[in-house]
Amino acid sequence: MPLFSRSASAASKQPAATPSQGARRPFRKTGVAAAAAAVVMALSLSACGGGSGQQSADGPVELRFSWWGGDKRAQLTQEAIKEFEAENPNIKIKPEFGDWSGYWDKLATQVAANDAPDIIQMDEKYITEYSSRGALLDLSKYEIDTSKLDEAALNAGKGEDGLTGIAAGINAATILANPKVFEAAGVPLPDDSKWTWQDFERIAAEITAKSPKGTYGAAAYGTDEASLGVWLRQNGKSLYTSDGKLGFEPSDIAQWWAFLKELSEKKAVPSASEVVEAEAAPLDQSGLATGKNGMAFWWSNQAPALEKASGGDLKILRFPTKTGSADDAGLWYKASQFWSASSRTKHPEETAKFINFLANNVKAGEALLADRGVYPNSEVRAAIESKLTPSDVKVVKFIDQIKDELGEAPAPPPKGAGAIQEIIKRYTSEVLFERLSTEEAGKKAHDEMKSAISS
Repeated sequence: MPLFSRSASAASKQPAATPSQGARRPFRKTGVAAAAAAVVMALSLSACGGGSGQQSADGPVELRFSWWGGDKRAQLTQEAIKEFEAENPNIKIKPEFGDWSGYWDKLATQVAANDAPDIIQMDEKYITEYSSRGALLDLSKYEIDTSKLDEAALNAGKGEDGLTGIAAGINAATILANPKVFEAAGVPLPDDSKWTWQDFERIAAEITAKSPKGTYGAAAYGTDEASLGVWLRQNGKSLYTSDGKLGFEPSDIAQWWAFLKELSEKKAVPSASEVVEAEAAPLDQSGLATGKNGMAFWWSNQAPALEKASGGDLKILRFPTKTGSADDAGLWYKASQFWSASSRTKHPEETAKFINFLANNVKAGEALLADRGVYPNSEVRAAIESKLTPSDVKVVKFIDQIKDELGEAPAPPPKGAGAIQEIIKRYTSEVLFERLSTEEAGKKAHDEMKSAISS
């Protein structure tokens, strides 16, 4: 039962913006395969990136700062830059930003040419790829205060090559529910502290049966590795192991697809063709936002944008479990993005100073708010809560609410993991269109995933 839809990185993606923040669909990102290939090819040409921050004889230090995201993110981030420059007049930050689809190709090319930005917004899928090839700075060697950061979020940026990323925000996997769809169908919202996957299936199928044609109880899952990761954790497995291998067998992913097929057969989720069509829809046209889905799998930081698009309140739910206990959901705090630095920056001290500002300064928090997820610094999080929108406050409260129910943080994605999402998505379609059995898809997908992270 794959869970979720839309990638965390797509949190603040606005419908009018280019495909920037990452996937515009649940737990999903666009251009992943192409980006992964670009990373591998470009990084094989050069072990590290070349920061190009400059300092003239009579001028300040200039640092280049790159990120992906839409117009709103650009505006908020440049407000944070302005606050930093006011406190540090001898350091100038040159912003470089674009949409998700072109971000990784551009970064890989810059790294290969020894022309990487000094400060880099980094994603979980690629941080190991860049770190292991020496492209990212070990931030633990510089003056960055990590004492107020959530431990799980801090550990997410650590690896064999040191602390190469400071979490920019934290998210959790959620099921978002549209109460209007439930109400119209006459189906009560579930008690998310004790529901099971059988409850999820029953509720979703009942909503479909009691709703107009084209409205379904839930969106389908199965388009990325996040949803598979939750399924595996609830079944005692993992997506990856600590030594960079797959942590599951073909039969495990086959069972995941078998449950999806069961949901499809009971019309709890849309048909195969409708699932494919939904893949291309922007956030504001997603089934949850338009009232065509009662529930959908999303990252917590995407709730505010979806709520705005839906024109009404959405309910944030915990994931169902096999046992009916929220303690067994296997969720974790995920770093939405990281602040990383080029290992070739000419100004590592100033670069670290800026990252420290982003992570720990209340003025940075007041500028960035919850755009990249819940602030990992607990003191900043408390200081800015009064400035957050009601939707953002709802997310912060959910993140705090599940704190004692979390499992151990999963092993970070190994090199080559950028290709995994496309493999999952492709074989999910094969299963839904019945071109492959779940067992055949499980074997083929497992083989391709194994090859991707071992090459």
